[in-house]
Amino acid sequence: MSESKVHQADESSDAVESSGGKEEQQFCYRIRFRKVGQEYTAQANLSDLAGGDPVMVRTDHNLEPAVVVCRAAGAVEPGMERGVSYEILRRATREEEEKYARLSILEQEAFDICRDRIQYLRLPMHLVRVERFFNGSKIIFYFTAESRVDFRELVKKLVQEFRTRVEMRQIGVRHETQMTGGIGACGRELCCTSFLNKFESVSIKMAKTQDLPLNPAKISGVCNRLLCCLTYEYDAYKAIKREMPRIGRLIKHEGDIYRVIRLHPLQNTVQAFSREAGEVLLTEEQWRAAEPVHKNQPRKQHKGKKSSSRK
Repeated sequence: MSESKVHQADESSDAVESSGGKEEQQFCYRIRFRKVGQEYTAQANLSDLAGGDPVMVRTDHNLEPAVVVCRAAGAVEPGMERGVSYEILRRATREEEEKYARLSILEQEAFDICRDRIQYLRLPMHLVRVERFFNGSKIIFYFTAESRVDFRELVKKLVQEFRTRVEMRQIGVRHETQMTGGIGACGRELCCTSFLNKFESVSIKMAKTQDLPLNPAKISGVCNRLLCCLTYEYDAYKAIKREMPRIGRLIKHEGDIYRVIRLHPLQNTVQAFSREAGEVLLTEEQWRAAEPVHKNQPRKQHKGKKSSSRK
């Protein structure tokens, strides 16, 4: 290597050292792209962002404005992995902030126009939401329908109206609820609107495992589907019940034979019944000490009772 090249290499290494020689510390924030919409976790090298601050976020298609909801706990050290969806590049300028404020008005206008076109064409579809890219390069129309819809004529009219790319996306009832938002039976904002990134499969078995009432009104959400929160504690209940005696099993406690009739996983107690001793509530120590009884094992004979066998 020539002397001049070595000198250049030394200068570049000195520049790296002068800049700190290490990556900048990243901070996590919860952001929201629209007033009504899902929250996401984003990281930034800005440490003084507060709730309500407009910021510019890097997305797959371009920069998009968003609003900081709150500061997420902790900081991301260099080389540390943390589940973040987006990166905040900088604060929004005054011009970008004003344009962002008009974006919701433009989306509402596009919603009204599209809804009128749907009624005019008599298409069997229900418009849910409209999202417009910040740079105006694309508009996405979300809708629900019972079956496939031929919306080619609708797209032509919308392209002529807005002079930009138009995309129609058919969604399900769960995604519709996620976009429209609402309050759940717990009194909090819907999980799908606030933080859920994907919908897990929910079954009646999950409600049964958690001893919940199988009343559809009790275990169904705003979308008229099974509550997403049934999945949160299902694995915990299943793990606890795996250690406990099953319902219907016979156990021997203090000389009497009991049949398990109910489990209380959170209290780690077992409710059991015996014809001779009645109903009892066994603590964890008691039911773990109880002996399992096989069906062909003879029951205990109490004094004063005659045997049913004939002489």
